[in-house]
Amino acid sequence: MSNPKIYLAGPEVFLPDAVEIGARKKILCEEFGFVGLYPLDHDLAVAPGETLDEKIFAANVAFLREADAAIFNLSPFRGVNADPGTAFELGFFAALGKPVFAYTNEASPLFDRVAGEFGVHVTPEGEHCDARALLIENFGNADNLMLDCALKGQGRKVIRPEVSLPGLGDLAGFMACLRQARLHFGF
Repeated sequence: MSNPKIYLAGPEVFLPDAVEIGARKKILCEEFGFVGLYPLDHDLAVAPGETLDEKIFAANVAFLREADAAIFNLSPFRGVNADPGTAFELGFFAALGKPVFAYTNEASPLFDRVAGEFGVHVTPEGEHCDARALLIENFGNADNLMLDCALKGQGRKVIRPEVSLPGLGDLAGFMACLRQARLHFGF
């Protein structure tokens, strides 16, 4: 049997050292017995009539279909939530029925982050709302319930540190996901 392929999703692709982070993740995958598929590994030459955004989308979806499992970095990105592209990929991958693993470098639950950023008050009905009267999820999840529950449905949870880690490049949670993946694949 060949080494299982793991899609490596997360907002690191937007960082100045994105290629280096991807290379480190792929090396860790090899050390754990996997082949890492990193979104920036694509050759994205755009032909006449093609657009770069559509080419990136198609290439990433092809990697998602090729992968045997995926690891998602759900650390908050440009706000209090996970990167929306990563969230889409997690949903897409889970819908394929493939194993999902996820981590965040943020210790606090989504509720605390939203309350800290947008305020919180309790309605007469006992619900929590932000300053714009929008309901705030209060389930103790790392992110939106749809992301956390995709993992819970597979018997896993989003790996969170006890204390928030700076930036997106810390790979402790990523390595914990690799350990989970090894157990899942039985080696």
